[in-house]
Amino acid sequence: MDISGLIALKKEKGEKVIIELGCGPSKQLGVIGVDFLPLPGVDHVANIENGLSFLEDESIDEIRSVHVFEHIENFESLMKEIHRVLKKDGIHRITVPHFSNPYYYSDYTHKRFFGLYTFDYMGSPKTTLKRKVPSFYSDVKFDIVSRKLRFKSTRIIRYLLFKKPCNIFFNLNDYTKELYEELFTGIFGCFEIEFVMKPDRPKN
Repeated sequence: MDISGLIALKKEKGEKVIIELGCGPSKQLGVIGVDFLPLPGVDHVANIENGLSFLEDESIDEIRSVHVFEHIENFESLMKEIHRVLKKDGIHRITVPHFSNPYYYSDYTHKRFFGLYTFDYMGSPKTTLKRKVPSFYSDVKFDIVSRKLRFKSTRIIRYLLFKKPCNIFFNLNDYTKELYEELFTGIFGCFEIEFVMKPDRPKN
């Protein structure tokens, strides 16, 4: 069944239409997977660098991706496409590596890095962070609902003794998140950031 049929079937069943971009062979349950390669579990093969023309305007409840956007060259174009296809109250849930991730630079396929403020450049004036960044670069806007720093380690002792407390403390509020980026990124790295945002559209 093609992707339009899968979406129609979800709607007939009264289910949310959730698209996972760059799902790879480990697609999350209950979602429609899109990937560049025809791997097991992929529902629709497409190069998202070229946009999301296979999705209709304001037709999707949620778009997810995990460690995909660091590989994207046409970042702003893809963000515009996500803004286009999400419903008014749709969710964009994205997990990306933090710029201080010590493993980030080992992967030669990575095109860009991310920090707390990255999506504020496409943010609405409702941003909750103290430091303000220009938001006039893009004509599409997103309301950032939440952002969470994630500290991880492949070593269980390091995680329990150090990274787990970091997860708790630095995610207490926006102040502690900004505190981490201003003072501590050069001392110890953060593995990734999870953002949740909604399209901000002019009210009719």
